[in-house]
Amino acid sequence: MKKNLLIYPPNQHVGKYFTVAVVALAIIVLSLILINPQVKAVPAFLGLCLLCGLGLYISRVIDEQRISFSLSNMHLQHHTPKGGWSVKWRDIREIGIPSVSQEGWHHPLPWVGIRLKDYEPLLDSISFRLASHIIMEQRGLLLSAYRRAEEPNTTPLEDMMFDDKPYVSPTGKTYKGLVAMLANRMAYNRELLGYDVFVSEDLLDRPLEDFVGLTRQYLASAGRLSALEQ
Repeated sequence: MKKNLLIYPPNQHVGKYFTVAVVALAIIVLSLILINPQVKAVPAFLGLCLLCGLGLYISRVIDEQRISFSLSNMHLQHHTPKGGWSVKWRDIREIGIPSVSQEGWHHPLPWVGIRLKDYEPLLDSISFRLASHIIMEQRGLLLSAYRRAEEPNTTPLEDMMFDDKPYVSPTGKTYKGLVAMLANRMAYNRELLGYDVFVSEDLLDRPLEDFVGLTRQYLASAGRLSALEQ
């Protein structure tokens, strides 16, 4: 098993291409300004600077996220501009593709699902910004799972969506605020979809099935290593 592997999102080169396009456009516009004496140099130059600045800013935003995931023999780590999280393989129970039921048929969702043995390691490593982002971004996932649940749920969807009651881990550690809301959301997702943490297909550089297969190899390798150490 390869020790370290970096996963890049599909748009990893978009920012570079956009930067090249902005520079090329700036050169063309500057050339037109120099060869055309009728163009007022100062306003044109200021406009060119504004255009270049805006273009480079957009390029930076597009290309801000270079790495989405890193895999090693020890852990799976998620990287975002808003922070990240890290979970050791020994704390992961299962990795798969969640699905919802419709008229007796199961339809896979464009997400990778991760079922944890314990929430505490992830809750301790995640940033508040990312916790807030996940809560808001994955509302649609919870809504879809709730509406297509095979059995009626006694908890109203509104209570599931932003449940901020304190979360107490098996070790007795209490979480409050955004992290508690995330932990409660994870528990509801497990009830409806069987997984706690979800990764969008858009963040991967390969098909869902291939990424799941890859992570399962790391998971199995970590399990064998742990067994040998014992």
